Amino acid sequence: MDEAVEPPARTVLLGVAESDAHAVANRLIEMQLRGHGIEVVNLGVCTPLSEFAEAFAAHPDAEAVIIGSLNGHALEDLRDLPRLRAAGHIACPVIVGGNLSVGSHKSEDDDERRLRAVGVDHVLRDATQLPLLLDLLAGARLASDPGEPGGGVHRVLAR
Repeated sequence: MDEAVEPPARTVLLGVAESDAHAVANRLIEMQLRGHGIEVVNLGVCTPLSEFAEAFAAHPDAEAVIIGSLNGHALEDLRDLPRLRAAGHIACPVIVGGNLSVGSHKSEDDDERRLRAVGVDHVLRDATQLPLLLDLLAGARLASDPGEPGGGVHRVLAR
């Protein structure tokens, strides 16, 4: 008789960039992810990167750090990300989304290039894509784990 295998608990760290007090999207994303079966450690608004690092220390199995920004100052707020990542204080994918720059002449490609240069792994323009991205990341992580029985990719993506 086969025993049902419980999928591993999934946790993400969510917050709004340090200089940003926009809370509505943050709460909507939290609700969306919880509805998708993902535990959310919501750090709230005006969250410095040091608090994301502290949360990662408390939740080392977190599958992603998700940072929202609507005021356009994400790049400035993430200036310490390279140092924190190099020190292993944030050792999971970092996903950033929202309004990512200020000014009337914006280039999404330039915004993404700059954010990737400081260590952001994924830039999302549409928060509805977040569950799919997290599923893909989880599937890739499970597929690379030789100890995962039965091919975790199919189980995670089947949710």
